Amino acid sequence: MVTSRVPVVGDIKREAVQEVLLRGEEDWGAASDRDQRKLQMCPASTASANHLGGTQLKFVVGYALTSKKIKSFLQPKLEGLARKKGITFVAIDRNRPLGEQGPFDVVLHKLSGKDWRQNLEDYRKGHPEVIVLDPPDAIQHLYNRQSMLQDVTDLDLCDCEGKVGVPRQLVITGDPASIPNAVTKAGLKLPLVAKPLVVDGTAKSHALSLAYDQFSLSELDPPLVLQEFVNHGGVLFKVYIVGDTIKVVRRFSLPDVDENESLGYGVMPFPRVSSAAASADDADLDPHVAELPPFSLLNKLATELRRRLGLRLFNLDIIREHGTPDSYYVIDINYFP
Repeated sequence: MVTSRVPVVGDIKREAVQEVLLRGEEDWGAASDRDQRKLQMCPASTASANHLGGTQLKFVVGYALTSKKIKSFLQPKLEGLARKKGITFVAIDRNRPLGEQGPFDVVLHKLSGKDWRQNLEDYRKGHPEVIVLDPPDAIQHLYNRQSMLQDVTDLDLCDCEGKVGVPRQLVITGDPASIPNAVTKAGLKLPLVAKPLVVDGTAKSHALSLAYDQFSLSELDPPLVLQEFVNHGGVLFKVYIVGDTIKVVRRFSLPDVDENESLGYGVMPFPRVSSAAASADDADLDPHVAELPPFSLLNKLATELRRRLGLRLFNLDIIREHGTPDSYYVIDINYFP
């Protein structure tokens, strides 16, 4: 006799919420349909994953987000899909104890501040049955660009499908005048991508730039991370991870730098560089550049990083070194993008 496993309520909740979070973000990366591919969907435990015994389960997702994030995340499309799945989104008042609100099945959050972290931590301890996306301490790990990529470096992933690493980088915290000498001592090659060391959600923390020459390095504003620029055919892969689900989209990125030509001078902010690259949006891409990374490689990477980071809702920015079929670099990790 063959028996089928009846999924427990916790499994169903997790699967339904993951599906909504993924499907509700069809415009992730602002790529066209041909530039998107859903690599893996949550396994359906039953024909209708959010039904049990013919009755639709009701899930309550409490959200604590900035006003900007609410506008970008809670789109009518997502809320409509959620209703079909029996999921209701309820705003959380960050100024009241979480234990006095709810009840919630899932808490989705992206707020900063010591008081909020303590509020959330107290709630997690008192309500272990609630899924919290994600633990505050784990998220903090991604707010420092030095620590965020350390797990990728330690992983040193390499198999028959390819290898994944991190571009050579240097952390600068001292006097800007010392940067040229520090770069020379570290043996880093120009040009260098300059990124603020701390990621705190402000526009400044995402203000990246490209430094072309040694003398301009002293114009940079520490603390920051300097990362070697790797030619990647002007295409970046954004890998979104929601629980056990992976989705990847292509994004246009910075154009390659020809080593045989003059690199130029100065420090160029990314908005100017990327808007120039975006003009190639309708151009036919070289298949070797546009080909998505192998699913098996991404799955191994996502599985390991979920375990090491302790996160279930994040994305990776990955590039493939131009001229190589299988050399990949993770250049950034973002929580709840």
